[in-house]
Amino acid sequence: MTHLFSPLTLRGTTFTNRAWLAPMCQYSSVDGFVDDWHLVHLGARASGGFGLLLTEATAVVPEGRISPQDAGLWSDEHAVEWRRVTDFVHARGTRIGVQLAHAGRKASVYRPFSSSSGSVPSHDGGWTTRGPSPIAFPELAAPAALSADEVAAIPEAFAAAARRSLDAGFDVVEVHAAHGYLLHQFLSPLSNERTDAYGGSLENRARLLVETVDAVRAAWPDDRPLLVRVSATDWTPDGLSVDDVAHVVRLLVGHGVDLVDVSTGGNALAAIPVEPGYQVPFARRVREVSGLPVAAVGLLDDPALAEQVLADGSADAVLVGRGALRDPSWPLRAAHHLGVRLGELPASPEPSASVPLEAVTTTGYQPQYVRGAFR
Repeated sequence: MTHLFSPLTLRGTTFTNRAWLAPMCQYSSVDGFVDDWHLVHLGARASGGFGLLLTEATAVVPEGRISPQDAGLWSDEHAVEWRRVTDFVHARGTRIGVQLAHAGRKASVYRPFSSSSGSVPSHDGGWTTRGPSPIAFPELAAPAALSADEVAAIPEAFAAAARRSLDAGFDVVEVHAAHGYLLHQFLSPLSNERTDAYGGSLENRARLLVETVDAVRAAWPDDRPLLVRVSATDWTPDGLSVDDVAHVVRLLVGHGVDLVDVSTGGNALAAIPVEPGYQVPFARRVREVSGLPVAAVGLLDDPALAEQVLADGSADAVLVGRGALRDPSWPLRAAHHLGVRLGELPASPEPSASVPLEAVTTTGYQPQYVRGAFR
């Protein structure tokens, strides 16, 4: 058996393989509600053999959405719509996790395939963004600095969304602290100039992430995994380095985190040397320093490369994004490429729900010109 198709168990939850679907924004929700688009997008990948599906960034509060078309989980009604998706995924024998997020100063932007770009004004459905400091991300409106009371409310917003995630049927929760969104903004000196307990030293800048992880872990069942996504470098001399981030991840040891999903960048405009496997060394360093399992991501859609990343100990799982957009059955193709016959693949867990056909029939479909994060 290959490393890619060997099971992985975290906190009593077993994933049949280590080929996981990366979170990818779909920009296709109305008022935060998922619909048939998300059912088909995630359902197709569940049928395609992934061991775990991670949803797009799902906002814990309305103002935490990247765009007005982002998914959310700030109300019980949102959980009801997500349940239709998770039931279908479980009926395929696949695990599914939700990525809980707050976009901070990078919120309220036009979706990529809009005719407009930049920050969405209030008259077009946008809102005033919030961040650790009133420092604008390039080409976006400057945020208002979060007050002490507003900072204190953030961990509970994530925790409340985690509780709804259980009602929504998710197996895994991932806290999004990467790609220049709010928790990353607090971590990075490029966006955090606070002088209170949440600014200054690296430990202070990591305080909100640690408090958020603690709140989510307390709200999330002990037998279900908790993941954190980090950006292991800002790709700028004055920003976060991989050793900074590895130190922060080591701080999370003992706070109930089961695996760290290691990406890079997103908090500054930077020249990034993108090529297959370009982020793998960062994942390996975080794994070495922290001792926690990690997932690697970033142009890993060559099955041989994905297998090598696991075989050489750089990561414990690999996340495939754009490759999965091109091929929803990427894991099945990878198995064929690596010489693994379907009968040799680990058995899927027993489905947790039997979904009748009428529960997944499309309703009210309105075709759109283009949808999804094809970038």
